[in-house]
Amino acid sequence: MRTLAAFALLTAGVTSAADVRLSNRLLEVTAEPGTGALHVTEKKSGAKWDQKSPKTGILWKSITAASGKLQFAGDAYKAELKLDPARPEFEVTLSGDGPMKELVGFPLPFVTGADSSLVVPMNEGILYPADDETIGQMQLVAYGGHGISMPWFGVFRHNGGAGWMAIIETPDDARIDINRIKGEGLYIRPLWEASKQEFRYTRKIRYVFLEKGGYVAQTKRYREYAKQTGLFKTLAEKRKENPNVDLLIGAANIWNRDKNKVELCKEMKALGMDRILWSGDGSMEQITEISKLGYLPGRYDIFQDVWGPDAPAGMKKDGWPEDLVWLPNGDWMKGWAHHATNKDGTKTIYQGGVVSSPRQLARAHERIPMELAKRPLKAYFIDTTTASPWREDYNPAHPLTRSEDRKYKMELLRYSSEEMKLVTGTETGIDPSVPYVHYFEGMLSLGRYRLPDAGRDTLKYKEPTPDFLKFQVGHVYRVPLWELVYHECVVSQWYWGDYNNKAPEVWDRRDLFNILYATPPMYMFDMPRWRKDSAKFAESYARISPVVRRLGYDEMVSHEFLSADHAVQRTKWASGVEVTVDFNKMTSSVKP
Repeated sequence: MRTLAAFALLTAGVTSAADVRLSNRLLEVTAEPGTGALHVTEKKSGAKWDQKSPKTGILWKSITAASGKLQFAGDAYKAELKLDPARPEFEVTLSGDGPMKELVGFPLPFVTGADSSLVVPMNEGILYPADDETIGQMQLVAYGGHGISMPWFGVFRHNGGAGWMAIIETPDDARIDINRIKGEGLYIRPLWEASKQEFRYTRKIRYVFLEKGGYVAQTKRYREYAKQTGLFKTLAEKRKENPNVDLLIGAANIWNRDKNKVELCKEMKALGMDRILWSGDGSMEQITEISKLGYLPGRYDIFQDVWGPDAPAGMKKDGWPEDLVWLPNGDWMKGWAHHATNKDGTKTIYQGGVVSSPRQLARAHERIPMELAKRPLKAYFIDTTTASPWREDYNPAHPLTRSEDRKYKMELLRYSSEEMKLVTGTETGIDPSVPYVHYFEGMLSLGRYRLPDAGRDTLKYKEPTPDFLKFQVGHVYRVPLWELVYHECVVSQWYWGDYNNKAPEVWDRRDLFNILYATPPMYMFDMPRWRKDSAKFAESYARISPVVRRLGYDEMVSHEFLSADHAVQRTKWASGVEVTVDFNKMTSSVKP
């Protein structure tokens, strides 16, 4: 079977001698012979979009048009482009057979330009100006929280907001490629991956052309798609199933591992911190007392990682090695590496392995009821489930495709939230889990731009890096794509190694993002830090929590930049509220 790298852009053997044209009242589409490069005109606005090949691609031997469709035929692949009769959209399908050793890129990327930006749902969301030379090449998977949180991407023009977006309808074996055509700026396109080393099934992607509205219009089109495909379930609906969900709205997530848990919670309550998601666990007596304060008590757990018998006591070892995911070569898949400090100050690394998702689910059915029998928890944070990518498993005892892995992982989250009636959170977040969870730790944090080793050195101060200041807490690039789609469905938080007070010099900036997006803060501290900064924690909470409480069940209708430097930003809400922040003056306002 011929692969992406094997298809040079040649026209030899191509039967079509000229561009093939397809048109209806909304779009005109032409395809170049050989390359299959598309040229699209959105007729209402007149906006034109042209594709260009990045050196390699599929060689199409024939391209024909009939009955509102373009048919592409090559040696190894077939494709179809079908115009939507009611919208300025078309769907592209790609099919093939047999082994697949390389990524396949089709359709080709649209050329951008100096007046445009890429729209990328990386965690919360980011814009990359097409002419920004500081943005490097990257690929982001569509099947894990450290890729894109929603399976779509787009481009829009700054002048007028015309743009296009692509919705990946088969995302489980797909990724996006951000790269550069020399002299013409950044581009963004889909890449298709093998499923168990084969093409296996038809891939689908929908292109949407918008005459105006920029990235906000794109989020609202995807919001509609999410509703149509069963991904959309609101917190208000989830509250009907579990009234404890209401305790989450406006609650600051507190990570603290000190022994005096009840004393700390009472001090927070006395300072006016009325709503707390307590992630620090505790004994039966402590959890009972924390609940009496009106707080939402929870604990941390993980089902993905397991360690060998030589690992320190207390680390999870059940299922080693029979439950481990296998790679295609028969090796077991490496997971989290535990760094243990020895008595002499040296380090020993214990390499964990990744547990197959059916076995994760089985462990959850055993362990969660046992944990609830020990204390009356109301919340449960399940680490890594949506941060890690869907996994292929080549272990003959439990083989899986990525799609099968996703189904087991979503069942794990559903079991926790629906059957165990726990307010359930997971790491980073990705939208197949929206119907099953209540909060994401990490959606606000752009994974590529966190401080170094944020997942390991959670309490340790790290000096902000240039990329962290520019992208993570800077106001120029990031946008609330996730909130514009799903704000009233899942509560978004910072990552537990990237919380509000992680770098004190930018604490206030993080608070402004929380206010603007109506998302709650996260604080992590030990008792010495609490004693030093308790007034600051209470002040930060008082700025953010009332806004989140007011808008927690509300749709974010729009987000806009009110100044050329993006320092002044505003969000509008379905209830009529407007939130404005100024990152230069470090001020915020909520009206009415």
